[in-house]
Amino acid sequence: MFDAEEAAAALVATLAALGTPERAGAEKAYLKSDLDFLGVTVPVLRKTVTATARARPEPSRSELLAWVAALWLRPVHESRFAAIELLRLHLRVLTRADLPLVERLIRESAGWVYVDTLAEKVAGVLMGRDPADFATADAWAADGDFWVRRAALLSLLPGIRAGAPDLVRFDRYADAMLDEREFFIRKAIGWLLREIAKRDPAYVIAWTTAHRARMSGVTLREAIRRLPAADAARLRAG
Repeated sequence: MFDAEEAAAALVATLAALGTPERAGAEKAYLKSDLDFLGVTVPVLRKTVTATARARPEPSRSELLAWVAALWLRPVHESRFAAIELLRLHLRVLTRADLPLVERLIRESAGWVYVDTLAEKVAGVLMGRDPADFATADAWAADGDFWVRRAALLSLLPGIRAGAPDLVRFDRYADAMLDEREFFIRKAIGWLLREIAKRDPAYVIAWTTAHRARMSGVTLREAIRRLPAADAARLRAG
């Protein structure tokens, strides 16, 4: 029988042997986090979690959620990162019924290092299975927590990267948040525009031109990063 607590403890013990105190201190300071850190690099962490997941039979939905919960409860950065990686690796066993869990983790994360993966790699993919499920993102876009609003924006990234952007939602979300002073919202809007520009620079040129007067410097810099040089220079000059 699968023991979620045992599986979580074993994974954290494996990760602990791969970290260094120097990196742990540096990452804790960089992320300004109250969590404990083991000092494991992101590539090593992801490789270790993937190897651990592949060495076991695929968990059922209930087993996966129990494993994730056991990891998330530990006040350790790498343990929480591992929990998110397991959700990403086993998305096929998750359903729309797990979106409230993802929302709770986003609220408890309160930091880009966790929120961004949860939003793009977990929530965005789950919602993408049925467009009706983006009603969840619509609610997030009006939430009082700016991390949840950022998650609404980033949930659109899978569609954008697949060449099927939901430009109606992007416009609605971004226009409503464009005047916000929060850096992580401003950055996210620019990030989405930068990704859209890879396939549809004309849309980004038109959107940026129409909203240029309201755009912060960080939003504009990201938005024009992938545009033709002449268009980027014109928009930069205002």
